[in-house]
Amino acid sequence: MGQGLSCGEGADYRFLGAVEDGDVDLVEAMLEEEPSLLEQRGGNGRLPALHLAAAKGRIEVLSLILARSVNPDVLNGQKQTPLMLAAMHGKIYCVQKLLEAGANILMFDSRHGRTCLHYAAYYGHSDCLQAILSAAHSTPIAVSWGFSRFVNIRDGKGATPLHLAARQRRSDCVHILLSRGALVCASTSGYCYPGSTPLHLAARGGSLDTVRELLAWGADRLHRDSSGRIPYTVAMKHKHGACAALLNPSAAGPLVWPSPLKFISTLNPEAKALLERALIEANKEREKAILKGTIYYLPSPLHSDGGLDDDASEASEAELCCICFDQVCTIEVQECGHQMCAHCTLALCCHNKPNPTTACHTVPVCCPFCRSVITRLVVAQIKTNDDTELEISPTKPRKSREGRNFSEGSSSFKSLSAMGSFGKMGGRNPRKVATECSEEVDKP
Repeated sequence: MGQGLSCGEGADYRFLGAVEDGDVDLVEAMLEEEPSLLEQRGGNGRLPALHLAAAKGRIEVLSLILARSVNPDVLNGQKQTPLMLAAMHGKIYCVQKLLEAGANILMFDSRHGRTCLHYAAYYGHSDCLQAILSAAHSTPIAVSWGFSRFVNIRDGKGATPLHLAARQRRSDCVHILLSRGALVCASTSGYCYPGSTPLHLAARGGSLDTVRELLAWGADRLHRDSSGRIPYTVAMKHKHGACAALLNPSAAGPLVWPSPLKFISTLNPEAKALLERALIEANKEREKAILKGTIYYLPSPLHSDGGLDDDASEASEAELCCICFDQVCTIEVQECGHQMCAHCTLALCCHNKPNPTTACHTVPVCCPFCRSVITRLVVAQIKTNDDTELEISPTKPRKSREGRNFSEGSSSFKSLSAMGSFGKMGGRNPRKVATECSEEVDKP
């Protein structure tokens, strides 16, 4: 080192090599002797130091450079920020560090006009996507732009992050974006496929999981792109038979995540997970009916007899849902304490839709037992016969006392559908009402 660490031709290449290798000691020593090395632009296709550290996930080197008051939003030749590259390569710790350093999440590159949110969605890094969306709540972006507008931000060709995630078969990212307010029926403008909704792009990509997610959140199967094609036509053109079967307008429509739940702003996350699982189970049954007899039919593991939780069989009769008499109560209305199973809660919210003929577009969801307005749902705690509390897992389906699973064809579902709205119960006994509805359905 007598000649100096950064002396001689190619010092900048040695420095960038140390950054790429994550050699913190060498990087620090070279910067001590020649701080101007941080001003190198990379050259010959190489990235600047901060970009390189972010893309390679060298968190210690990244922290060292940021500690020298380097601008976290420095641009490379394509006007990409280090945050964009960290999101592109899924380097979550670098993403978090850059966000802590104040990186701007509302910067666009010059290649596609995309933000870090687009990059995370396109490349399918759900943890990076979550981190960026969480940061959007606490940055000036939320105040100046608004969070909802940021979630639906468009790139230079009119594609939102949801469009990109759907096209790339990133079902996890699609779910995150939809749950954060992404518009499920937004159309592209100058994108490769003008007028396409996320469902068109999912049909083109052939991802069943992505198609399921979009349909469950209310995607329109009849929406036409600028060429007049519906998603079903797109799926058929690209020979995605299973997707086409679900997208066929003549097939049974899926159950949709109920819009009234969006107004229950303090919905308990665990309760939401239980309700989502109930929705998935019901739609799986519909899928089985649609795909049955085709080469795409496969039994759903959610409805197999093996591996299901048998704890529910130990519960007392009092803990069975008083509406369907089938499932164990897993959801509780916090204000009044009344409990229902996840399936009946979902049906309650599905049937209690706003009336388009009136000025009121947010009809309150009411408890079917006491008629109090529901403002919060939480996971219920059940007790076994020995008074031991059982915790309901939001990711584990439960088995009913009779060993039956909720499905479209079950008597409990039919009775719920026949009821139309739980508001028709009035002050009557819910057990009696459900029984009457069940008998009425069974009539020829």
